[in-house]
Amino acid sequence: MNPGKPPGVVARFFKRRSALVGALFLVVVAIVAILGPWLRPGDPWEMAGIPLVWPGTEEGFPLGTDLLGRDVFTGMLHGARVSLIVGVIAAIVAIVVGTAVGAIGGYYRGAVDALLVRITELVQTIPTFLLTIVLVVVFNPSMMTVIGAIALASWPSVARLVRAEVLSLRERDFVHAAVTLGMRDVRIILTQILPAALPPVIVMGSFMIATAILTEAGLSFLGLSDPNVMTWGSIIGGGREALSQAPYLTAIPGVAIMLTVISLNLVGEGLNDALNPRLRER
Repeated sequence: MNPGKPPGVVARFFKRRSALVGALFLVVVAIVAILGPWLRPGDPWEMAGIPLVWPGTEEGFPLGTDLLGRDVFTGMLHGARVSLIVGVIAAIVAIVVGTAVGAIGGYYRGAVDALLVRITELVQTIPTFLLTIVLVVVFNPSMMTVIGAIALASWPSVARLVRAEVLSLRERDFVHAAVTLGMRDVRIILTQILPAALPPVIVMGSFMIATAILTEAGLSFLGLSDPNVMTWGSIIGGGREALSQAPYLTAIPGVAIMLTVISLNLVGEGLNDALNPRLRER
């Protein structure tokens, strides 16, 4: 390896220990989410024992049972998959919509840009969580509704970021060269501009997944998520009625959500360091 050559993106990412710790924790959560149904098969909603068994006090229930005698450990394993799926898919949809809006407005400018900016600002005037609640209530709670509502409430921040990047990149020489060669606008945007504009969007994506997980947990806590799907938020919501006598019902999923969100933020910071062009010369 050439000692004078700056480290690559992967090397810069893993150079940050906090990002490595966050990535390792997320890998563990992903493995648990994938293997959960095989580790604890069966319906997490079924009664498995007597109610309110404290963690570690009875064999077979390492995390105890809830008010209805359901196994908390089984619920946590199944809930991990749902929470991650909601966070990842909602973030992807928001990034796709926001990138499309921002790229079109930033590239064409003029009336098209003005219209898209007004739409973006209109959505941003409504608090994200409030807009999510309204959309879920209007279209009835289900996993698809929750994912769509979170995505529709989250895309404006991506659109503003992508628009700013595209406005800067469209004046670069390589874009003018592509126009001179007769490339179509769609090809220029997809092959010339967006690859250079995506690094900050990738960083934002990790934070958006964390926000989506928190939003879903908040909806579940309020009873506005899919009532047929077990999530970490629904476990917290079900345990609030026994907060004084069984605080573990809210503490266990709450800690899981907290650690997952912190890990996503650490990964986002690591990606920011790795993808920041100003750090490549160091």
